[in-house]
Amino acid sequence: MNTAVNANVVHESEAQRQHARVKLPARLRLLNGAPNAPLVRVEDLSAGGLSYIAPACEKLKVGEVIKARLQFLIDNLGLAMDVELQIRSINPATHRVGCQFQNLEPRDIATLRHLITSHLAGDIVSVGEVLATLQRDNFTQARKHKAGDSGMGVFGRLRAVTFSLGIFIVGLGAAGFVLKTVYDLYFVSHATAGLVSVPGMEVTMPREGTLQSLVASEQAVQKGAPLASFNTNMLEMLKGGLTGEDLDPARIEQLYGRQMSGTLTSPCDCIVARQLVADGQYAAKGQVIFQLVPRDTQASVEARFTYRQFKDVKPGMPVSFQVAGEERMRTGRVVSSSNLTNTELSSDIRVQIKPDEALSSALAGRPVDVISDRGPSMNWLIDKAMAAGL
Repeated sequence: MNTAVNANVVHESEAQRQHARVKLPARLRLLNGAPNAPLVRVEDLSAGGLSYIAPACEKLKVGEVIKARLQFLIDNLGLAMDVELQIRSINPATHRVGCQFQNLEPRDIATLRHLITSHLAGDIVSVGEVLATLQRDNFTQARKHKAGDSGMGVFGRLRAVTFSLGIFIVGLGAAGFVLKTVYDLYFVSHATAGLVSVPGMEVTMPREGTLQSLVASEQAVQKGAPLASFNTNMLEMLKGGLTGEDLDPARIEQLYGRQMSGTLTSPCDCIVARQLVADGQYAAKGQVIFQLVPRDTQASVEARFTYRQFKDVKPGMPVSFQVAGEERMRTGRVVSSSNLTNTELSSDIRVQIKPDEALSSALAGRPVDVISDRGPSMNWLIDKAMAAGL
């Protein structure tokens, strides 16, 4: 097998013609201004130009533009079209002149293409077909360029890029919203209620009377320190211990007009969380006056989930929560969960959460939004990648 490369071989795409050249029975009358314009035979014709044999007496130059009338005979009827021809080649030996059409009208182009196509297909051309070709619109409208033939200008391109970028951002945001919604639906559980809980102590009123606080809220007090003073009636102090002469109406009236003062003290080293009775207000015996929180006590979070979410709040599972009034999210772990209320079953699951970071006891009673996220996290993906040796 001969594997030598022939350098003279030329691919057909490098030498193919732009238009199909056919031999049609046509005549060309040269309109050179003479009274008897010569009529010559067209050698070959294409949609881009034609060639003919020029008279020996005619002098032509390459690049010259001449006017002529191209004539066809169809069904014994003459069809003529005026054309402008630019001379592209001249053969002095055979007087063959090759020309290119200039400024052809759309109707002339359509007629030429119909005649050439029909000739190549072997069809017989009729006058009716030519007229039908001339009646229909064979061309499309040219594209409009606002910035000339070179396309859009700088501002046009910038506007197009900006619009495309805006559409892309909107689409990306919509896709992100859909993905987040689906993720929340399948992997995230929200608590129905939650609050910051702190184990505290209550100070009650020992006698009926009016109260006057000696400490402010959020103030730290030591064990035995005075919290408030109270004023009560002497008769209230001696109630149940009066006998004999003490039950005389005059004696009772005298006792009723006397007042006694007392002091409420702190039972522990605590912080005053709340004062439930205002200064100067009357309080009944046994009524809670102060709520105290022991010092160095870490606050926890109590939350309530629906029963169908019991798999998401098992003890030891991590959760995230946000305390009302704070911007950042906190983390913690479920310490215990139960669906018992005293001795009865409940449709809710009560969960106690231990924060990873100590909570201030001043946040006691604030509402909390608790979230249990059981979906894949970045740490989970990193652990998987490290386990795979990536």
